[in-house]
Formats: sequence, structure tokens, C-alpha cells
Amino acid sequence: MNILMLSATFPYPPTRGGTSVRTFNLLKHLKQQGHHIALATHRTSDVTDAEVASLKSWVDELAVFPRPAVNKHSSERRGALGKVQRLLNFAISGVPPSVRTTHSKPMQSWVTQQIETGQFDAITCEHSVNEAYVPQNIAEHIPTSVVNIHSSVYGTCAHQLAGRTAEKPWRDRLNLPLLKRYEKRYCQKFSHLVVTTAEDRAQIAELSGKQNIAVIPNGVDLDLFPMRSQDPGGQRLVFIGAMDNLPNIDAVTFLAQEIFPQVRHRYPQATLFLVGARPNAAIRALGQIPGVTVTGQVPEMTPYLHESTVCVVPMRTGYGIKNKTLEAMAAGIPVVASDRGLEGLTVDSGVDGGVDSRTVPLRALRANTAKGYAIAIGQLFDSAELRNQLSQNGRALIEAEYTWAIAGRQYEQLLVNSIHSSRQYHSSRQYHSGRQ
Repeated sequence: MNILMLSATFPYPPTRGGTSVRTFNLLKHLKQQGHHIALATHRTSDVTDAEVASLKSWVDELAVFPRPAVNKHSSERRGALGKVQRLLNFAISGVPPSVRTTHSKPMQSWVTQQIETGQFDAITCEHSVNEAYVPQNIAEHIPTSVVNIHSSVYGTCAHQLAGRTAEKPWRDRLNLPLLKRYEKRYCQKFSHLVVTTAEDRAQIAELSGKQNIAVIPNGVDLDLFPMRSQDPGGQRLVFIGAMDNLPNIDAVTFLAQEIFPQVRHRYPQATLFLVGARPNAAIRALGQIPGVTVTGQVPEMTPYLHESTVCVVPMRTGYGIKNKTLEAMAAGIPVVASDRGLEGLTVDSGVDGGVDSRTVPLRALRANTAKGYAIAIGQLFDSAELRNQLSQNGRALIEAEYTWAIAGRQYEQLLVNSIHSSRQYHSSRQYHSGRQ
């Protein structure tokens, strides 16, 4: 297969996290299977020349473009008028500001040229934001087109409003119907949609009216997240994740300010490590709470997981399967997480593969309130047997169902089947046209 991949985030190194780790591991699998990969991506100031060179070794053709800079100071000077203008632009163009301001004209020109060559069997957008580079008539040039949605922007906004975790509720209430229209529109031009959970599939199907939606979960590189050799015991909690991500900011604030004090009341020696790059001032301030450490960026996440007693994933917003949950379970650390933190790992009607159903081994503890978290964490602090149970069962689940090798095979099969069906369709049309 000749595949044109688009990624607005630079997908290297695989430890970068977020959408980057998914994009890299999917393209890695496709390349290892002998497929031809041409990748267009953005580069931010923190991407090194060495990282560009390393990524180049994983693709056949790499086109790297500077990520467009957003002039925040200009927006601040315009104040309320600027906000109204952005809303009007969204309403008229149908494109959210987050997509429009990160759109690169040089990258668009390159992508358009590649599409028009007719040499590609498939085009993939490795996040919904990349859909802006794909024309409405893409089927005339490349029959197989895939958007890797990751999570619904409309669904995320609606959930944040419902849970009262929206950063700017007034803005999001105005944006909500526009996001619904936008997501429904862009879904129509793609031959296939990919999401990470069954919950997102149901939501996108209802929104778009399309049925060609595949669920391909995230995975874990088992070499990067090996099973820990022993239970460290103690009373040490950890959260891992990028600290400039709004759902993560909400989660760590909830964890440090509401959950941890309840844990600390019963276990005065308990500690909490908030591990992740780019913490803002508000997150850094959480380090002033007794027992809380904000690390900032670290060379490796795995040692922090292996040395902790419990990993807490108190997500209150954000759709899609969570890498942080999968990685913690792979590393063998017991997990206490919310419904959002365990999304994609839940059980529907008793189907095997979940984390806390009566029909499967217990693989994680679930909580959604500060009190619920404190109780679950206390259970794990007090029981080495329960910790071991979750550690062993969690690792076994990841090995069986959530590796990047598994996700890569599913992605490849989707592309192969789609291309095969498209070729059969066109052959049939040519045959019938010739008989007329």
C-alpha cells in the first residue's frame, strides 16, 4: 500500500505521549509490514534535528513544516471584540479556531500536490484536526480516506459543560452547536472513521449518521513499560500525564486538593507525585500542599510507576481510551480510576475484557467521588494481596488486548480491506460499463 499520513503533532519520540505515541506506533507497524509511508507533520520549537532524523528513518518520505504560531497577545488586545470575531468566523466558516489557527498553508500546498498525483491507495488523518487538509472530493483522488478521531470534540465539550469542568462555560455553550455541525460535516468526506472506544463509536455514529466506524484502542509498548519486579509497598500515589492538557489539569487539581487531603487524613505519611511535562503556574502551586511533589518533565515515566503504591486516574472529562491507564496497568501498578479514566476498558452486558465486571478478574478499582477514591486507595494501601491481584490481572489484560502490535494489525487490516473493496467496486463498474 502507498499511504499518505497527516499529523499536526510531531510523532516522535514515542515517549512524547498524547496523539504522538499513537501516530508513531501505527506508522511503525505499517512500515514494518512493508507499506510505503509518506508523512506530513508540524514541527514545534522543542523538536530537535536529531528527532527529525530519527522519524525520517521510519517513513519513506517526510515533509516537516513549522507549526503556525498563534499570536496570543494580539487576541488579548482585541479583548471582547476579538472573541466575538472568532465566534463569527467559526459560525461562517464552519471551522473551529483551534483548527483554523494551526492550519499551515505550506503543508496544505504539499498535501494537495500529493493527493493530485494519484499515487496513493489511502490517506489517513492521525487526529481530527488534520481533516482540514483533506478536500471534500477526496474520494475522486484517493478512494480510501481515514480519520483517526481519537475523541469527539463535540462530545468532549458537551461533557465538560454537563460536568461543570469547562474552562470557559459561556464560550463553550455558544460553540457547542457549531462543534456539532463541524464534526458532522467533516465526518462525511471520509470513507472510514476510527475511534478508540465503543462509547465514542456510538456517539460519532449518532452524530454523523455513518456506520463505517472502527474501534481501534490505544496500546502500550511493553518494552518501554515492563512489569515491575516487586511491590514497593508504602503509601505513595502517582499521576502521570502532560500537564498542559485541560482534562489532566482538572484531574490533578481534583486529586491534589480534594482527594489527597482525605487520604492524608487517614495516612499522614502518604505522598503524591504529579509527573508530567509543561505544568503551568497553578499546577506548580499544588507542590506547596504537604506531601505533594510536582516533577515537571522527567526522562522516563516507568520508574515513577514502579516506585509508587497506587496510580490514580481521576479524569472527570475527556473522551477516548487513556494511555496513562494502559501504561500504569502494563507496568504492574494498581490503578484507581474514574469512569472516564477506565473508558474503553469497561464491560457491556457482561462481555469479557473489562476491568471490574463480575465475569472477569478484577483489574482496577473504580471511583468517581473524592470519598470513593480515598476508600479505594485505603483498600490498596492496606492489602498487599489486593495490590498483587490488580497488578497481575492488569498486566495480563494489556498483554492480551492492548499492545501497539495489536492496534497496528487492526489499523492495517482496515486499510487493506477498504482498498480491496474499493478496487473490486471500480473493477465491477468498469466491467458493467464495458458491457453496455
